[in-house]
Amino acid sequence: MKPEATQMTKRIGPFVLIAGVICLAAGCVERRVEYVPVYRAQTGSPAQPQPGQQALYQPQPGTVVAPPTNWQAPEPTPAYTNAQPLQPPTTTVTAQAPPPQQVEVAPVAPGPDYYWVPGYWYWGGPGWIWVGGRWTIRPWHGAIWVNGGWGRGRGGWHWHGGHWR
Repeated sequence: MKPEATQMTKRIGPFVLIAGVICLAAGCVERRVEYVPVYRAQTGSPAQPQPGQQALYQPQPGTVVAPPTNWQAPEPTPAYTNAQPLQPPTTTVTAQAPPPQQVEVAPVAPGPDYYWVPGYWYWGGPGWIWVGGRWTIRPWHGAIWVNGGWGRGRGGWHWHGGHWR
């Protein structure tokens, strides 16, 4: 080997060694990626209630709302209860039609045994109240939730509560 090549190797050697150690260390570092949800402000529409929360329905401007005849409307049976009702649920009747069903986005289930029970409109004294959907544990394996709903009948709109089947 020529003396100038040996001298060049002695000069470059430490740099090559340092570069090799850096590359080896960079390859051994564990990279961790965390995905963070992006919450964007919604424009043009009112904020949607979170699952399990309630929101008061505001009718369109110019809509004439007939005052209710019964200000003592019974409280709805919560959809998240697994207990059987002790007495038959009371029937709620109102003259005003319910608003259109809201679109809900079900969040990730808290566990494999949970079932999504969608929200519904409840007639409370001052007007329609949206009761948001929620995750609940099935009362028995294979149980399916049958949604409740409002149906037009004699005397106005009648509430038919949901149940497990």
